[in-house]
Amino acid sequence: MAINEVFPNPTVKKVIFQIRFPALFAMESLVGDLQVKIMDRFPDSRLLQQTQIVLTEIGPEGIIEQIPQEHRPGAVRKIWRFQSESGTVLNVLTDSLDLTSEVHKTYNNPDAHECFRDAIRLAVDNFLEVTRIPNLTRIGLRYIDDCPVPEGEDAVFSQWYNTTFPLDRFSIHDAVELLFAARVRRGEHFVYFRELLTKKEDKSSLTLDFDGYAENVKAADYLTVTDRLHEIVAAEYEASIKEPVYRHMRKAKQ
Repeated sequence: MAINEVFPNPTVKKVIFQIRFPALFAMESLVGDLQVKIMDRFPDSRLLQQTQIVLTEIGPEGIIEQIPQEHRPGAVRKIWRFQSESGTVLNVLTDSLDLTSEVHKTYNNPDAHECFRDAIRLAVDNFLEVTRIPNLTRIGLRYIDDCPVPEGEDAVFSQWYNTTFPLDRFSIHDAVELLFAARVRRGEHFVYFRELLTKKEDKSSLTLDFDGYAENVKAADYLTVTDRLHEIVAAEYEASIKEPVYRHMRKAKQ
């Protein structure tokens, strides 16, 4: 069934949106204009510096000049970080923009107080207006879900999830870690899916990780493509869970 409700206790714990583009040398002089445009929604701002640590095989000649300047050991990357009062974080780099939220419960449900799509649109529309970037090399929309693991044997787990784990061979009861990953095409775009179950001190944890992405997109089409990526991710999520998970999400958060 299509998910058309806002759950009081959703499994999603983090959602990340990212665009990548060719390195923009003028970013340092443009980011102030962006800050002014988004200051009402992202009032907390700071400049971070990230030192690159690269582990790479550069060959017997050891010519470090063959490594791109921005990836050489000791190189420093600037990150302009903006944060909303609710904790949503916007990072701007010379070659990417990403938005991370642990508070949004829906992408675009009109009944919700806050939608992640609105935050994306605010950030990216203003960013493109300031930078005038015509093309994006990649758009990504990723959902990380922390899902309940029911007590009981494999049959109970299978009542909750359309799991990718071969439980007939590797039982949940005996598992310390189970991992399945797949990267597949969905029409013109792609999705990377990961299902991970870990056990620590006899307590199991299940992570469902959905990363939809598109490559080589016109900047003017970013929101249409992002909407499509959300549809792809939502379909994969719906294909992974069963009715007991819906009931769990409808309960008040403990």
